[in-house]
Amino acid sequence: MTVTSSSTWTEHIEDYADQVSSRLADITAAARAGELDPAVELLVGAIERGAVIQAFGTGHSEAFAMEIAGRAGGLIPTNKIALRDVVLRGGRSVEDLGGAALERSGDVAAELFAISPIGAGDVFIIASNSGVNGSIVGLALLAKQHGHPVIAVTSLEHTSRVEPKHASGLRLSEVADVVLDNRAPFGDATIEVRDGVPVGAVSSITAAYLAQLLTIGVAETLARTGETPPLYISANIPGGDEHNSVLEDRYRGRIRRDA
Repeated sequence: MTVTSSSTWTEHIEDYADQVSSRLADITAAARAGELDPAVELLVGAIERGAVIQAFGTGHSEAFAMEIAGRAGGLIPTNKIALRDVVLRGGRSVEDLGGAALERSGDVAAELFAISPIGAGDVFIIASNSGVNGSIVGLALLAKQHGHPVIAVTSLEHTSRVEPKHASGLRLSEVADVVLDNRAPFGDATIEVRDGVPVGAVSSITAAYLAQLLTIGVAETLARTGETPPLYISANIPGGDEHNSVLEDRYRGRIRRDA
């Protein structure tokens, strides 16, 4: 096995750092200019009326839903919807999870909606870099049909250059009430090493940053009204489990904290 010296790829490390930092700086500037405010307003409204934030993403975008729902420093009234729910709680077999077929299927959205603990007043926040797969668009459409606001986190550059895979012919960005651009480029990766095949994807990093900014915005807004934001503390510090359990009890049966 050949071991590559770090000196041969240091330049690419710097390039990637620049790619990431410039995109995070763009998102920071946009947040300061109020671009995230409509999304924060929707999320705050849901919590104030006792509703839940429903988060969904497939593929690597599931990481965004995990940033929103069920982590230390995150909001407790949140629920993560995942494709594997149709196996864990629905009638699908494990084999259905193989490949990209389920992610691209518009039909699976109805199954997910039916088996998820969705209540009146809930707000959906759905992440997809491409914003065109059937499951993503399908769930967004169902949420809208049932009167739920939808926030999209997507790459506007990428989604504008690919064809929708949902029968409606719509993209996630065309369904959502609020659209947040994760600033990822077409194809997501940013650094070309050789023969036109790029590496260094950025959407997971920028989407996670957006998730944390939204959480901070919601928590700060609630705190300004005199309310203590319902936030998780780490279960791995003294008193963490007790703190979290008391707050989770308020939403028993409406939020899930499993695989």
